[in-house]
Amino acid sequence: MKELEYPFDAQFILKKRRSLKRELLADGSERIKKRIAVLGGSTADDIVSAAELFLLNYGIETEFWVSEYNKYYEDGVFGNPELDEFKPDIVWVCTSSVNLKLRSDPSLSADEAKSRIAAELDRYRLLWDKLKRFGCPIIQNNFDAPFYALMGSMDSWDVRGAGYAVNALNMGFAEAAQNGDILLLDLNRTAAEYGLDRWYDRSSYYMFKYMCARDAMPNIAYKLALIIKSIFGKNRKLMALDLDNTMWGGIVGDDGVDGLEIGQETGTAQSYYEFQQYVKDLAKLGAVLTVCSKNEEENAIAGLSHPEGAVTPADFALIKANWEPKDRNLLETVQQLDLLPSAIVFADDNPAERAIVRRTIPEAAVPELDGDRPESYIQTISAGGHFEPTAISADDLARNEMYKRNAKRAALAANAGDYGEYLASLEMKAEICAFKDLYLKRIAQLTNKSNQFNLTTRRFTAEQLEGFAASDSHITLYGKLTDNCGDNGVVSVVVGEIEGDTMEITLWLMSCRVLKREMELAMLDVLVRRAKEKGVKRIVGVYLPTAKNKMVERLYPDVFGFSELGEGRYELLTEGYEYKTKYIDITED
Repeated sequence: MKELEYPFDAQFILKKRRSLKRELLADGSERIKKRIAVLGGSTADDIVSAAELFLLNYGIETEFWVSEYNKYYEDGVFGNPELDEFKPDIVWVCTSSVNLKLRSDPSLSADEAKSRIAAELDRYRLLWDKLKRFGCPIIQNNFDAPFYALMGSMDSWDVRGAGYAVNALNMGFAEAAQNGDILLLDLNRTAAEYGLDRWYDRSSYYMFKYMCARDAMPNIAYKLALIIKSIFGKNRKLMALDLDNTMWGGIVGDDGVDGLEIGQETGTAQSYYEFQQYVKDLAKLGAVLTVCSKNEEENAIAGLSHPEGAVTPADFALIKANWEPKDRNLLETVQQLDLLPSAIVFADDNPAERAIVRRTIPEAAVPELDGDRPESYIQTISAGGHFEPTAISADDLARNEMYKRNAKRAALAANAGDYGEYLASLEMKAEICAFKDLYLKRIAQLTNKSNQFNLTTRRFTAEQLEGFAASDSHITLYGKLTDNCGDNGVVSVVVGEIEGDTMEITLWLMSCRVLKREMELAMLDVLVRRAKEKGVKRIVGVYLPTAKNKMVERLYPDVFGFSELGEGRYELLTEGYEYKTKYIDITED
């Protein structure tokens, strides 16, 4: 919904939140459903109502439980039967500097000032520790700057100042996030973006116990929604870029490479150079970079090879530079890379091209770039939070290279005499092992992202997956696949739960980028072997249909050879099982 995309009108959202909610719920979209507990240090109703809208727009239908005013600590530490019964999928501790009692106090000694900061940090550490009983992610706000500085600038660097205390606590919270105890919502930056003078509305605090101005609350809700959609695999994957007047100033076909504005000579040239740097940095978050430009390919390559530019043609997984409609090129791009249209972020300075893509590919994100202000491109795309991570795995860092290798594999397949010859030519090797700590973040990412090749579409946190790995009644497997084009990383996950001589498959998923390359058969072969070792005679597979996983509806009977039990349940007897993998060399523990 356009009204909920950045930049949004906060007043409009607060005013029209009920009608916007009705419109979103009426569109018939399939959404995942999640329960979010809000432990608020101030009145949070307007934040929650706005967050509900943003999350609906990201495909997440939410049920909220909200603590009574300023009962966040009591409910979290000492328990609340309603909260325990709610069984949240996310806990959000929505506190701010209004909850801190650490006023600037020049009369304190340095040791006394440090001691009170340490005590406050310990207080939150205890809260987070108690909240771990829910086995779900904990999102914690850091602190906005105090609304006044008693000692002026000294307030921020003197240990007795409230500004110093906020900075120290924020650093302690950051370290807790680095240790995996919490996920951090950067309230400090959110307040700065809004503007502190407008952020603090003390009359609203005194009357309604709002932490900030009411009009600022959708900004907090938006930042919360960005984190939650990242947790549940709703991030975009593909950055598709126009070239002329998007990646550089000018038209390469008319002005020539020498006539392009890019580099350090002028302010405009610098703005395009910095945008190219930003685009290249997005690949480090796992964004797959592609080009979608109306151009001759040789001109596009020449522009991307500009000696003053920050990118090169090698930075892009695919380059579509031709005179075909851009919406057609985008759909061909995602098809070639085994992605969905919902993966797309399309950056183009031309409003007509944006309008066409927005109309024909409604699942795509199309930021409103102002072609007259290239210096605004970074802010517009960054604030959209399309690729905002909550964790960064090795696979994220390598994703752009992975998809470039996928394009190479597609070319090999096109030239192969038959499909078996193609598979043999890849010289594939699979590492299929029980879950390891090293890969738990990636495994959790896959469980929350994979939708098409996902038999049950059940979502699990890293903590839950760690519990399965430690359980004697579970078999866990991850699968990595490499070939002579490169390493695909962790691409498949299986979890089975054993009861007696029967194992039910709780989770089976695979990344579509390795579809039809025997990886699913290799995973089955290892699963059956592990099941036999544990005395399992019967494996039950479950298929739970969704709008996106129809491709695996017949996987168990038609591909794996399971017998049908009815109602989406299938059975395989391990006795006499014939192993199926032909073209993959498998390494196990």
